Amino acid sequence: MTAYGTRDDREGELDGRNDGEGGQAPAGDGEQGGPGGPDEHARRLAAARSAKRVLARSPMSVSLGERVAALAEGAAEVADLEQFGDIYGDGVVADLEDEVARLLGKEAAVFFPTGTMAQQVALRCWAGRTGNATVALHPRAHPEVHESGALSVVSGLRTVHPTDEPRSPTADEVLDFEEPFGTLMLELPLREAGFVLPTWEELTDVVAAARDRDAVVHVDGARLWECTPHFGRPLTEIAALADSVYVSFYKSLEGIAGAALAGPRSLTEEARAWRHRYGGLMFQQFPTAVSALLGLKRVLPRLPEYVAHARVVAGVLRDGFASSRVPWSRVHPDPPHTHQFQVWLPYPPEVLNEAALAQSEETGTQLFWRWFPDGPPGLSVTEVTVNGPGLAWTADDVREAVADFVRRLP
Repeated sequence: MTAYGTRDDREGELDGRNDGEGGQAPAGDGEQGGPGGPDEHARRLAAARSAKRVLARSPMSVSLGERVAALAEGAAEVADLEQFGDIYGDGVVADLEDEVARLLGKEAAVFFPTGTMAQQVALRCWAGRTGNATVALHPRAHPEVHESGALSVVSGLRTVHPTDEPRSPTADEVLDFEEPFGTLMLELPLREAGFVLPTWEELTDVVAAARDRDAVVHVDGARLWECTPHFGRPLTEIAALADSVYVSFYKSLEGIAGAALAGPRSLTEEARAWRHRYGGLMFQQFPTAVSALLGLKRVLPRLPEYVAHARVVAGVLRDGFASSRVPWSRVHPDPPHTHQFQVWLPYPPEVLNEAALAQSEETGTQLFWRWFPDGPPGLSVTEVTVNGPGLAWTADDVREAVADFVRRLP
């Protein structure tokens, strides 16, 4: 088992592993008292909050007062502040659902407090409709790695894996799989493999293969928002390939929390019943809904710009490490498929974490947030995210930061 199966959510938003419902940092880290310990965790948070230059600013590095003030300041852009607050999913929450359905070109959408719950419900609904409780998905997909076996323990579903390669399954792997399944779940992008995406032709072929097997297709689109540059298609055309799509409001859109499930109205109405049974029918959700609408308005249009600049940053990182005294390095994928990607270096994570912390503390430049062990001993990986603040970095800025980071390595 690699580190893919051992990361939790304690520090995810800061290192690009912004998956608050799925694994980020090794279990037991930080305040949990494991490797690194509370002192390192406190140092990391302090360094993030004081850094003058970052590739991505995390909500964890912004004070509660600043977040509340920003939400209050922006609310009038996306909501009628004279209306009453939502009650059990009406009002601004219903407005958010309508906007998601419109953006994805689906008949309807339903709000969920978490993506984990949204996908549990979606897959359970499809199992009932297809009469087959088997879900085909990648072994590194979110439900397999980050949900403590909830698909089987809570929802009574069974999972199978058409491939264990670090990529989406191919059409042949789906067609030739040895047993029936009712739903094919595709995570776009596949985060644990490096935020990787298939080509458009590969995606359409694998969807067609699932249809040939009389299976429905559900897309884990937590980060679907930033996939349009890679596919060269609008969100509506991408989402049209799937019977249902789950999207997150905080992973890329910088919202507080929350998710939505979009698809046929009959599915979303059934999902509302299951949401209640799962404990997800919240009395009021207006802060989360307002922050999600702000993300759709302010951040969504900028994601292609983030993706383009992430490719610039990744290229400079690749060349900078290649021309340094570091014996081996890898940027993956190269070029990135989204505004997030992996960097691999042949050092223990404690060495790289200390170098990253020292650089941030001493220079105010935070190039990397957190490194994790993966693969053979001595090999480590980090995830890099480029969003608004990262657009200010020039290629020379990245090159200088890489050189300074390397000087701190033994």
